[in-house]
Amino acid sequence: MTAVSMTVNGKAASAEVEDRTLLVQLLREKLGMTGTHVGCDTSQCGACVVLVDGKAVKSCTILAVQADGATVTTIEGLAQNGELHPMQAAFHENHGLQCGFCTPGMIIAAVDMVNRLGKNLDEATVRHELEGNLCRCTGYHNIVKAIQAGAARM
Repeated sequence: MTAVSMTVNGKAASAEVEDRTLLVQLLREKLGMTGTHVGCDTSQCGACVVLVDGKAVKSCTILAVQADGATVTTIEGLAQNGELHPMQAAFHENHGLQCGFCTPGMIIAAVDMVNRLGKNLDEATVRHELEGNLCRCTGYHNIVKAIQAGAARM
């Protein structure tokens, strides 16, 4: 067992983990951040995307020990003072979700997209940037629309 410590959603967090424990397992099973989903177990779907030191990472592809000392933001950490993050609000207002399983990863990926590329995102850019995030329920049209609307507010 190895002790890991990190800041998760603005709060100090620590746990004892086996060296093979994935970050997604630590977040869900030890820290109760169940908004981070495990969808495929093969790093294909993007449902587990979180921000690690401000960058989007599929948390099923990184060991918890690799995130020791990092700042991690999950979907639960985006809303502030009871107010949805602009990207969360845009997904709600633009019907950018259907079953909702992929939504946390989509929103975190979208926040990262805006942080890297800026607020003026065209449809082709958004669709290209979402290639690592899969949705089985929608045709992505409203997801793209939601990301563009959220980006404009960030």
